[in-house]
Amino acid sequence: MYSFKDKTEWTVIFVLVFGEKHGLTMKQAFNYLSRFKGIDFIDKHYGYVHTQSFESMADDITEYCHKMGGALV
Repeated sequence: MYSFKDKTEWTVIFVLVFGEKHGLTMKQAFNYLSRFKGIDFIDKHYGYVHTQSFESMADDITEYCHKMGGALV
């Protein structure tokens, strides 16, 4: 339904925004999101997440990752 390119582009921008919100490099942000299942959540629910603002999703994914054991709040 969604192209790999569209999902990848959105996810890369999201990782950048998430990293900026938490003072992380792109690599640190991606590793955190991978470790605490944020990337999996985005992939599984892309149809919803890509319709939301990056800032709103950064807050939501932060909360989700926290529930999965992440320390960022």
